[in-house]
Amino acid sequence: MIKAVGGSIVFLFAVAALTFLSVRFGLGRLPGDLVVDQGGVVLYLPITTAVIVSLLLSLVLWLFRR
Repeated sequence: MIKAVGGSIVFLFAVAALTFLSVRFGLGRLPGDLVVDQGGVVLYLPITTAVIVSLLLSLVLWLFRR
């Protein structure tokens, strides 16, 4: 049980880190990524980018476990 939770936490951290890096280096601003700009405060939610990164990471991990 604890091993599964630990693996999930590592996977979520990896998705978050890879999403940050992909947005930082040019993959951001896809359709579905939300940008809220109100009064000098900008909130960026890369939903589509995170989904794509998660799918790619899942595929890579699946290929390694095979």
